[in-house]
Amino acid sequence: MILIGIDDTDTLDTPGTNQLARRLAGSLPTGFDGALILRHQLLFDPRIPYTSQNGSASLAIRHEPGRRAAELLPALQAEIRAWYVPGSDPGLCLAERVSTEVVSFGRRCQREVVGQADARALAAADMIHLEGFGGTEDGVIGALAAVGLLAGGDDGRVVHLPGWTWPDDFAGWQTAASVLGRGVQEIRVRETGHTVDEGLIDVGRHLRPSYRNGRVVLVVEPVDGEEEPGPRWRALKLP
Repeated sequence: MILIGIDDTDTLDTPGTNQLARRLAGSLPTGFDGALILRHQLLFDPRIPYTSQNGSASLAIRHEPGRRAAELLPALQAEIRAWYVPGSDPGLCLAERVSTEVVSFGRRCQREVVGQADARALAAADMIHLEGFGGTEDGVIGALAAVGLLAGGDDGRVVHLPGWTWPDDFAGWQTAASVLGRGVQEIRVRETGHTVDEGLIDVGRHLRPSYRNGRVVLVVEPVDGEEEPGPRWRALKLP
């Protein structure tokens, strides 16, 4: 699996980082396939410049035997340069192997203010490609953090899986079977931890499961006061 992280790719008036991530997944060369896109919440603090909520995005890319991450780099660079708008500070991270130090770096970026020098030094030590594309290039911090959080397997909100389209009309009340058919591996009740395999689920405007323990998990809570028979649940959108 190849891991990609991007951050600080937009401004308040332009499409967001999640949309760029979908564009990258849709423009991969032959032999590579976008498997998963996650949105990660980093530290939300006034000392950190951000567009809206200081989130970064990661992509997990499958590849045919013998293909390498370096083959992806020109296509990724071209898409990010074409996407670039003045006022943004894009960063790109590309890795095939991720150390525990990079995973810890991702968690650290959720707890404290981290500098660009720390990100670049860690990427260099681990021989991970980390690159800025304009502005302050502070996006390299979130890009490396996103790769670390993806590799850790226990963070992020899923914004894309294979077969999903954008815009996506999978919204509102859906059967549990339909949710599982969209690539969700587990539906879990928040309070009890029990799994759900039947009933109706209000997924809201978009289906946004979480990535926990290396699995795509939709966390739900029961909905009371409904007259229709059968269990009914409401999806919870966790960070």
